[in-house]
Amino acid sequence: MLRRRFLSSMTAAAGAALAVSADPALAQLASTLAPAPAPMRGPTYRNLLILIELKGGNDGLNTVVPYDDPNYRVLRKRIGIDRERVIALDERTGLHPALQPLLPLWHEGQLAIVQGVSYPQPNLSHFRSIEIWNTASRADEYLDDGWLTRAFAQVPVPAGFAADALVIGSAEMGPLAGGARAIALVNPAQFAQASRLVQPASLRERNAELAHILDVENDIVHAALRLKPHPGELALKTPFPSGAFGTAAKTAMQALASADTPRGQPIPGQGVAAIRLTLNGFDTHQNQPGQHAALLAQLAQGLTAMRAALIELGRWDDTLIATYGEFGRRPRENETNGTDHGTVAPHFVAGGRVRGGLYGPAPELARLDGNGNLPVGIDFRQIFATVLGPWWGLDASRVLRGRFEPLPLLRV
Repeated sequence: MLRRRFLSSMTAAAGAALAVSADPALAQLASTLAPAPAPMRGPTYRNLLILIELKGGNDGLNTVVPYDDPNYRVLRKRIGIDRERVIALDERTGLHPALQPLLPLWHEGQLAIVQGVSYPQPNLSHFRSIEIWNTASRADEYLDDGWLTRAFAQVPVPAGFAADALVIGSAEMGPLAGGARAIALVNPAQFAQASRLVQPASLRERNAELAHILDVENDIVHAALRLKPHPGELALKTPFPSGAFGTAAKTAMQALASADTPRGQPIPGQGVAAIRLTLNGFDTHQNQPGQHAALLAQLAQGLTAMRAALIELGRWDDTLIATYGEFGRRPRENETNGTDHGTVAPHFVAGGRVRGGLYGPAPELARLDGNGNLPVGIDFRQIFATVLGPWWGLDASRVLRGRFEPLPLLRV
């Protein structure tokens, strides 16, 4: 049986393997059960990628505000951000006031804002659209594996790394589905307590396939232990905000510190190649202003804390942080002080080697399409191509199954 087919067919059985554990916390671990990859030549994955999913579809126009466009106030009489509250970035574009913590990044030229991001023929279903983003497929194409999984299949992550990737705050593997050697931390507190997997000898002897699954899961637990902070090892001094996203950001940085510094000896690049965090709650169909402000504050504070921690770890210059999400919101507010599913949204890219500034076309609110949505300005796969090519040195066209021009987001 082909390995990929075997792994796919045995995914459900993984739950049974975990069920024999004496520690219920192991039920929070998720993996696609791929074996450890062979060593890779070169330092490609010493550049870390951190993805932040803005789950639900972030309202772009109240995040990056076209405050000088008179049509903005026409379309958003009740929920629009008052001009005097907008944090101006230039003469026409500004940030939501809750994003104030990001200003130092902007002024230091380490924050890029890519406007008008979507894909041709956008789908406004949560499930289908995020599937398109996670697999980097066309709107009319259905793929089983995530774009990061295909990247790691093209050039495997070195065997010395704890895992290919770490997923925090969601049980969904997203861009790591279908074969990546990834660990999901649905509950970070329980995950930190996971230390062993019971493997009954009788089961192993009777079922070779189950024995293989148990062996793989045992490898995952050992990887988890490498990502777990240990007493006496490096303790981060960086403070983190409270709340679910702040906790997720702290867990990610602690795991990175533990994996990068075995027994207190810094060995950069021995942790994971990618980390994905999820910030939930952006499906703001009603009473948006308060909810949205709170979410953006969590994002800004969490991102700022991660930057401080990465600087503390000496990893800021080799880390790229990027937001993504299934879609944006409609330009016109709805009758319940919210916004409905739309097409495009801006996304943030940050890092020590990021060339900051505004990229992509500014929203033209006088030129909406027949459905009242903004046209696509930047294909999201151009951001992925920037990660795959300039950042990791991979063949982006093979991973993305087509040619997409990278964006000039990185300093040489």
